[in-house]
Amino acid sequence: MENVNAAEFGSTEKPSGTYTYKLSSPMSFLWTMLLFLVIVGFIAAILFRQTQTAFMHNPGLNGLILGVLAVGIILVFNHVLALRPEVRWFNSFRAAGSADKVNRNPRLLAPMRALIGNRKSTATLSTTALRSILDSIATRLDESRDTSRYLIGLLVFLGLLGTFWGLIGTIGSISNVIQSLDAGSNGSGDVLATLKEGLSTPLSGMGQAFSSSLLGLSGSLILGFLDLQAGRAQNRFYMELENALSSVTDVGSDVPVAAALDAPAGSSEDVRALSDYLKKVSEEGGAGNQRSVAAMASLAEGIQGLVKNMRNEQQMLRDWIEAQQDEAKAMRRTLDRLAERIGGQERTSYRSSQTEKSEGK
Repeated sequence: MENVNAAEFGSTEKPSGTYTYKLSSPMSFLWTMLLFLVIVGFIAAILFRQTQTAFMHNPGLNGLILGVLAVGIILVFNHVLALRPEVRWFNSFRAAGSADKVNRNPRLLAPMRALIGNRKSTATLSTTALRSILDSIATRLDESRDTSRYLIGLLVFLGLLGTFWGLIGTIGSISNVIQSLDAGSNGSGDVLATLKEGLSTPLSGMGQAFSSSLLGLSGSLILGFLDLQAGRAQNRFYMELENALSSVTDVGSDVPVAAALDAPAGSSEDVRALSDYLKKVSEEGGAGNQRSVAAMASLAEGIQGLVKNMRNEQQMLRDWIEAQQDEAKAMRRTLDRLAERIGGQERTSYRSSQTEKSEGK
């Protein structure tokens, strides 16, 4: 195993160079979302009379649908706007060279801020620290969109609820109209008047059903497009952050861990070296060693993998010994049966020879 040293486990510093990686602002997606809402508002203004008529068929449920849509739009815009201070903080951190020089602490990048501490922006990260940061940020980004996804489904549900609600009233009204018709009446005008008056309620129910369905599906379409743009903004933010952090990642920082995972089961020297370095890192951590956290995590992972490998090797050895014992027992039983057969044949031949001698006499 290679010698364990601090440079392999901790975060070292690279020579300062040109600052190339910079996160892009999410405002381009925000302008796209605003333009889409303007187009939707323009279409709604053109169809204002039809929209107003459809809305008045069921103002209670339709108002609830519009309220849910408004809440969803605010949440989606907030998702995009929340990326802006994170982008500013990261760019300021890379430009200033230290997180302490940046006044505002991030919210989405809080795990990264806690991990880097007061290191300089030119300091390198281990692959373990990189995976930890990216996984935490990816989880936060995905969880932030759960509410908007739920609201999209809720809009579809409210539209279907209005549809079935209106259809139930329509079916009941049609049944009442049919029962109220008097086929024996002499005046056809009276029958038509009764039919006309009775059909007003079913038609109103159909308007209620289709208006709620129209608003619900349209709202889910609008909110779905906005959520799609917010997802694109978050994906670009994550990819650019991954590229920026990958440029300062020391791939060799986990080499001792990989060597420990591939080490043979009886490599006690490797375990001793890892334990000694873990003790050394723990002692230096009290003195303010900034690489202790990543080093201890890397060492713990390596030791755990090595112990698991040793246990697997021991289990394989026990299984092999048991198999050899079973084979030895089977071989012994075979030899015993063979010896019994040979002994029986010898006794039979001896008896035959004695019988022949006695007959010859």
